[in-house]
Amino acid sequence: MDTQRRTGEQGPVPFRSSRFFCVGSKWYFTTREGFDSGPFASRERAEVGLKRFLHVVRMLPEEQQVH
Repeated sequence: MDTQRRTGEQGPVPFRSSRFFCVGSKWYFTTREGFDSGPFASRERAEVGLKRFLHVVRMLPEEQQVH
């Protein structure tokens, strides 16, 4: 669980779980919006996939970004 406070948060730190999960021998990541992406051959590859996903989302115009 992530216990770090995010920018703009106040009060107690909310519960957070890992964005990564394994089904069988395949790895996936999930977004806050509930989108699951995968399968990836390893957790490391799933982490790279998440970084690429976030990079693309940041390039979208504000009105098209997933919130």
